[in-house]
Amino acid sequence: MALMDFIKKQFIDIIQWTEEGDGTLAWRFPMRDMEIQNGGQLVVRESQMAIFVNEGQVADVFGPGTYKLTTQTLPVLTYLKNWDKLFESPFKSDVYFFSTRQQIDQKWGTPQPITIRDKDFGAVRLRAFGNYAFRIADPKLFHTEISGTREMYPVADLEGQLRGLVLQNISNAIAGSGLPFLDLAANQVMFADALTKELAPIFAKIGLLIENLTVQNVSLPEELQKILDQKIGMGMVGNDMAKFMQYQTAQAIPKFAEASGGGGGIAGDAMGLGAGVALGQVLAQNLQQGLQAPVAPAAAQAAAEPLGVKPEDVMATLEKLGDLKAKGILTQEEFDAKKAELLKKLV
Repeated sequence: MALMDFIKKQFIDIIQWTEEGDGTLAWRFPMRDMEIQNGGQLVVRESQMAIFVNEGQVADVFGPGTYKLTTQTLPVLTYLKNWDKLFESPFKSDVYFFSTRQQIDQKWGTPQPITIRDKDFGAVRLRAFGNYAFRIADPKLFHTEISGTREMYPVADLEGQLRGLVLQNISNAIAGSGLPFLDLAANQVMFADALTKELAPIFAKIGLLIENLTVQNVSLPEELQKILDQKIGMGMVGNDMAKFMQYQTAQAIPKFAEASGGGGGIAGDAMGLGAGVALGQVLAQNLQQGLQAPVAPAAAQAAAEPLGVKPEDVMATLEKLGDLKAKGILTQEEFDAKKAELLKKLV
């Protein structure tokens, strides 16, 4: 009886895989010295596929279902084994199962800002992150290209490679979308679609299908974000230079307060704050007068009085505008136009 039990244990009647836990992409059925029984059953569950490999060569591929292993269900293996008639003895073959369900919430992100060309800002360095899902679509290709003969292949072993493929194709995806940065941040779904389109053929080369890629955030590095905020502020005040100087004063107030906080105490803070406000008011008033349209003769005579624009005020305003040009807030054309208008007041 013990001998019979021993002999029975050498033959496999049912081949199946009951997945335990998450994160396994491929699993080899444990054969050891056992052989598959002629007429045995292969059970492939939903969200699984199985392949038979004979001496390193992929033979038959099975989708979900229950199969009786005969020459009819194993045509490629029958050909490789040279079975010219119904085989009646057990046989050896490696059997691999593959999980075809979605592997969800795979993270991707830019560890360092990447540089792209932008219609509005020229070269822009941006950061982005999100997640994606993928599944095995071609187990034969995945076996030959990735998992091989390993007893088990987990998702974790593939994460780094896939994340690198996503990052490698971000620039191409942005270029393909045709969106400038400001529109890109507001159309993350379109960006995600463009990135998915770039990645699909690359994933397919290793037997994978990419699904449900999302872009959760697109942002600039901190220093570039500050410049963008200034440009947005300029857009809000438009061509009203008085309002612009008030805006610049408001931006400078924290710097005055920070500079005076080291040793001046409350009085120093107040003086710094007052100086910033006063400077903004003087520059705004002088610049506003300099940019006004020609006035009536009486007003022109009043403008020549001591209350008119003083040379030192004009020079101070020009220096301020020069700083704005150096920071990229004003263009060279805008600076030259304002400079010409101010210098006319000194003639």
